[in-house]
Amino acid sequence: MRTCFVCLRRVTPALLALVWLSAPAVAQQAPPAAPKPPDDTPSIRIGAVIFADYTITQQPKAVDVDGNEITPNAFTVGRAYINVTGRVSPLISFRITPDIARESGAGSSLSGSQTFRLKYAYAQFNLDEWTTRGTWARLGMQQTPWVDFEESVYRYRFQGTIFADREGFISSSDVGVSFRYAFDGDYGDVHAGLYNGETYTRPEANDQKGFMVRGTVRPLPAHAALRGLRLSGFYDHDAYVRDAERRRAIVAATFEHRYVNAAFSYLAAADQPRAAAREVDARGWSIWATPRMGAGGTGWEGLLRFDRLEPDTDRDARRTRTIAGIAYWFPRRGSATSALLFDVEHVDNDAFLPARPDERRLAVHMLVSF
Repeated sequence: MRTCFVCLRRVTPALLALVWLSAPAVAQQAPPAAPKPPDDTPSIRIGAVIFADYTITQQPKAVDVDGNEITPNAFTVGRAYINVTGRVSPLISFRITPDIARESGAGSSLSGSQTFRLKYAYAQFNLDEWTTRGTWARLGMQQTPWVDFEESVYRYRFQGTIFADREGFISSSDVGVSFRYAFDGDYGDVHAGLYNGETYTRPEANDQKGFMVRGTVRPLPAHAALRGLRLSGFYDHDAYVRDAERRRAIVAATFEHRYVNAAFSYLAAADQPRAAAREVDARGWSIWATPRMGAGGTGWEGLLRFDRLEPDTDRDARRTRTIAGIAYWFPRRGSATSALLFDVEHVDNDAFLPARPDERRLAVHMLVSF
């Protein structure tokens, strides 16, 4: 014990001297830099999206003005967007997007011409500062909850729209107000809104409004292989006129992986155009997959899709659509994306009244987006 006490007496002065010598150095250290304030400079960006294709319609055949049977084929531009996006402040951002459409109005001097129309025009209020990142509210002509969600997984809008949109049950854009809340930890989100219900192509026709809501859950956001799995439900309630409802419901599973994206969706719809008319119930489903050879979203990729619709469950009519194709996605340059797709599409219209011919198309599609 005496030896330890002597050692402690010898060591203690040395420790005190070391602390005393190091104190000035600590005191002379610069204070930590203040956090950099967020950039609130207004900004604006301009981009574009182009869909172009060459399509051969093998079925049905057509007849020209001399009565000759022909196989229709044409070069077309299916979509041309000019995207103007910007930020007024960290709180407020906006988007303005005109879209092309073929003018087909009877007696119009522009009949047959490609004309621009408004597709999106909205203000977005970013609520990240008060809630979770990715939470916002929108007002104006904007994306509807379902189409925008599925198209973020299905990259082949330049071949054709997703099942519910292609069959005319819902639209990609409408005028209204909506709110999106993102769950913390990337567990999913909820997007709900009140819309005119007439889509972006027509003005409001009555005093009825459409309510749409989509809820999505990502069960395993931290799992290496299964984080891309999401389960979703969508509901749309509107009315053609008072006491004549229009309803749509969709349940779906989507999956995203470096080597494949895939989805299955089931649709149930009910339409009653007038209060005295019969309600028509429709059912259908769609399944698709896009296996790819390389990671990173570039290189060769396949497209396999099958849709089935019963437009009226009280009748035997049904429509099936089969799409098979091969695409090449060019290497990215910043945010620019480009791709070429060759596909075959066959549509079988069975027992429709009035009768509708089957359809078969061969096409080469091009996408340019920046």
